[in-house]
Amino acid sequence: MIFTRLAARIAAGGRRRDAAACALTFFVTGAARAEETLAPAPVIGAGHLPRDLSPWSMFVGADVIVQSVIIALALASVVTWTVWLAKSTELLFARRRLRAALAAIDGKFSLAEACAATGQKARGVVPAMLDAAVAELRLSGGVVDRAGIKERIANRFARLEIAAGRAMNRGTGVLATIGATAPFVGLFGTVWGIMNSFVGISKAQTTNLAIVAPGIAEALLATAVGLFAAIPAVVIYNHFARAIGAYRAELGDASAEVLRLVSRDLDAGRGQFARAAAAE
Repeated sequence: MIFTRLAARIAAGGRRRDAAACALTFFVTGAARAEETLAPAPVIGAGHLPRDLSPWSMFVGADVIVQSVIIALALASVVTWTVWLAKSTELLFARRRLRAALAAIDGKFSLAEACAATGQKARGVVPAMLDAAVAELRLSGGVVDRAGIKERIANRFARLEIAAGRAMNRGTGVLATIGATAPFVGLFGTVWGIMNSFVGISKAQTTNLAIVAPGIAEALLATAVGLFAAIPAVVIYNHFARAIGAYRAELGDASAEVLRLVSRDLDAGRGQFARAAAAE
């Protein structure tokens, strides 16, 4: 408007400046039109933005695919904590039984005394090792080669250790799977949500925050849930890996203790074979 008034005054100054006035008028008119063209678009106020961006509202307003991803990750998190609770309880009682059995056979001089100390109906790996040793000694009653007897008993113990370790390790593989795949599942939900945001931008023909924010927030929610499911799974899996490794070491100690009793019985003569068979 200021440029338009200035042009009008110059044009009223006289005929000698008509050419310059026309040129200036043309320039000022073009500048005014450019100013109107470059005027900023109306800004949407805060009242037009989504008022509730809580996790639940973002989940409810999300796309079906994003909702499915979030539900799957939530179920994976539930599985992680269920495995943690069940496996922690199982490992705790197994290690207690193992330590109690080791304390019971500590200081015993023969398999018969060890079997009597643990009891015939005792549960756990150590009673199973004692039963396996007694069974092998009974089957090898007429064998003179003591080294062969020890080797067969050690083989029985190794199989028992492997079976106990495999049983204790059962269920922890799902933790590794969740820890490895949950971030990528969440990333899939993120990519899908951002794609929906760009589709909304294309349809609305605007990049206003009110159009972009909800879709991006839903996408980031999927990423957050994926990390929430993956991080505890990895931490719990590493914890169980260390705890089960310690449990296997204790199984090795138990195997060595029972094998010492077997060696002592073998060195004591055939009278100990009869006592071991009677203990069975």
